[in-house]
Amino acid sequence: MSRKNRQNKNAKRKPALVPGETQADKADRHILYERAVQCVESEIDMVDETFETLRGRKAVTLREDFCGTANTSCEWVRRRQGNQAWGIDLDTEVLGWGKTNKVGALNSTDAGHITLLNENVLTAQTPSVDMILAMNFSYWIFQTRAGLKEYFARVHECLVDDGVLFLDSYGGYESCREMEEETDHDDFVYVWDQDRYNPITGEMQCYIHFKFPDGSKLKRAFSYNWRLWTLPELREVLTEAGFKRVLIHWEGTDSKTDEGDGVFTPTEDGEADAAFICYISAEK
Repeated sequence: MSRKNRQNKNAKRKPALVPGETQADKADRHILYERAVQCVESEIDMVDETFETLRGRKAVTLREDFCGTANTSCEWVRRRQGNQAWGIDLDTEVLGWGKTNKVGALNSTDAGHITLLNENVLTAQTPSVDMILAMNFSYWIFQTRAGLKEYFARVHECLVDDGVLFLDSYGGYESCREMEEETDHDDFVYVWDQDRYNPITGEMQCYIHFKFPDGSKLKRAFSYNWRLWTLPELREVLTEAGFKRVLIHWEGTDSKTDEGDGVFTPTEDGEADAAFICYISAEK
């Protein structure tokens, strides 16, 4: 199952090769990830509009947990003058890449509105913010109910009084299959690999691979050891952690293509799709 079912707007980049070098040797896994998995413009559209609908005001401050390259934080500060973002991640290498390639590409004013912290999301100290985002299913790293509740409770503390936590989630009967799915991006193939799933514990091991036209491969470019959480479980734990209202935002269907239309609407009635991706909002 694809980790994201959203059109990516990032421009294609085809780095030049030197003799004897394969496309996999030359590839930058972070750029490939952004092109294959992320669409930060659509993501920020959704959380920005939903926050205003829920709270009757524009959000200004955002914290991006498990931020990786801080691509989402960069989109946030570009969105409106005065927006501020904090990005938190334990991976020093990924944060460094983001600081150089994403934050470094911003103008000086926008770059000054981002703070990157190489810390644990459970203990990092940031100002209280309007929104906290934990996207790309990153919070699934917490594999026990107690651990997940501790994280959600910590997030609750770090929001302003009318703050909102946004998550994404995926499910459907393909989500627990051991399978690979390939998506062609012309100059590379993105492979989502659900390598192993334990139905007793819910633990799953997933990888992202990339394949190239010259036959070379970038195996296990990214690795994820998660628990596959269901929507009822997530809603229950969020409520136990203190959130007053938890909404599931379900994607509509394009009548012409029978694919997702990119419009997410709160609902209590989802479809039993083979694979779905949705958003969750949790209001303090």
